Amino acid sequence: MEELLDVKVERVAHGGWCVGRHEGRVVFVRHALPGERVRARVTEETSRFLRADAVEIVEPSPDRVTPPCPYAGPGRCGGCDWQHAALPAQRLLKAAVVAEQLKRLAGIEREVVVEEVPGAPGGLGWRTRVRFAVRQDGVAGLRRHRSHTVEPVDACLITHPEAEAAGVETKSWRGASAVEVIASSAGDRAVVVTPKGRRGVAVPDLDAPAAVLVDHGRGRTEAVRGRGGVRERAGGREFEVTGSGFWQVHPGAADALSEAVLGFAAARPGERVIDLYCGAGLFTAALAEAVGHEGAVTGVESDAAAVRDARRNLRDLPQVRIERANVDHALGKMDAADLVVADPPRTGLGQGVTGGIAALSPARIVYVSCDPATLARDIALFGGLGYELAGLRAFDAFPMTHHVECVAHLTRR
Repeated sequence: MEELLDVKVERVAHGGWCVGRHEGRVVFVRHALPGERVRARVTEETSRFLRADAVEIVEPSPDRVTPPCPYAGPGRCGGCDWQHAALPAQRLLKAAVVAEQLKRLAGIEREVVVEEVPGAPGGLGWRTRVRFAVRQDGVAGLRRHRSHTVEPVDACLITHPEAEAAGVETKSWRGASAVEVIASSAGDRAVVVTPKGRRGVAVPDLDAPAAVLVDHGRGRTEAVRGRGGVRERAGGREFEVTGSGFWQVHPGAADALSEAVLGFAAARPGERVIDLYCGAGLFTAALAEAVGHEGAVTGVESDAAAVRDARRNLRDLPQVRIERANVDHALGKMDAADLVVADPPRTGLGQGVTGGIAALSPARIVYVSCDPATLARDIALFGGLGYELAGLRAFDAFPMTHHVECVAHLTRR
C-alpha cells in the first residue's frame, strides 16, 4: 500500500496549487483548499519540495463543494483546478494569488477583487473554444495534469453548449493529433483538425452543423467544409477570426476587457496609440473610435493570419495601421506614443519589450495579462523605468480553473 502524507494546508499558490507542510517539508497540493487537513499522494519529488494530490479530505473547508464534473479529481482530467470550491471562494483564491504575486515580485501591496464575467451561470458552459488531444486510436479527450496522457471524456461541463453540440468527444479522429471546436458569439460553429504528419484525416459526421478546417501549421488553414473562419461580435462590431486564431474564450470576456481597457486608456481625440499583440483587432477598433480620424492607432501583430483578419476587420477605420512584425523589432522603429496597450501571451513582456515601450514615453500604459506572475514581474520592470501602477482590475474569465485575466493601468511618475 502506498504511503499517504498527512498535510495541513496553509495557503493558495499560483497555478492551482495549495501550499502545506509535512514534517517541515513544503508540499504543493492539488484538489485541496486553504485551512484543510488532507491525506495526499506524492506525484513528484524534488530536493526542495513535493507535489501531491489530496486523495482524502480529513478536515474539509466550509468552501468545499462536490465537483460537478465526474472527470475532475486526482489522476483525471487536468483542465479544471477549482471544481471542488464554491464559485465565490474560487474568486477569493484568485484574488489572493494576484495580490501575492504583486507583493512578492513587484513590492506592491494591493487589495484585489476578482470580478464575475457575465455569461457563465454557475461557472459552467462558458468555454467557446476547446482543443481536444487525440490518442493513437482516434479517441479525443483532455490531458491529465502535467501529463501527455489523454483522459477520454463524454462531455466537458465548462464547454459552451453550442460547442458541445458538435459531439467531438464521441467521434473517432484517427490520423489527427488534435481537434478544436469553436462556437462563436455570432452563431458560427467550426471544427479545426490538426493532422499527424502528412497523413489525411477522415472527418466523421458531426452531431451539429459546423465548418471543418484542417490546420497545416505555420498559419496555413484549409477549409474543407464551410467557411474558413468564424465571426465574433464585441463592442458593437463584427470581427472575422481565421481558423484557430486567438479570441477570448469566455462569451462575456471580449466586452468586459474592452470596457476595462477603454476605461483605463482614457484615449482622447487626436492621440497616437500603439496596440501591441493586437490579434484580430478587438482593442484596436475601440481605441480607433476613441481617438477619431484626427488620431492614429498602430496595431502590431506577428501572426500572419491575425494580421490579415485585423486588416479586413478594421478596413473602415482610416486612422488604423496594422503592422506585421515581432513586437520588440517594431518598437525599435517607433518614435513616440501618447498611449500603449499590450495584450501579450502568457510569457508576458519581459525586459526588452518593457524597455521599448518606456522609450516611447507614453503617458499611460494599459497591460492586459492572463498570468499574474509575469504581470507582476513586468510591473516591477516598468517601476524601474519611471512608471507606477495606477489601477488594476481582475476578471474571472476562466471559472473552475486557476486562470485569471487582469487589466493593469500604469502611469508615468
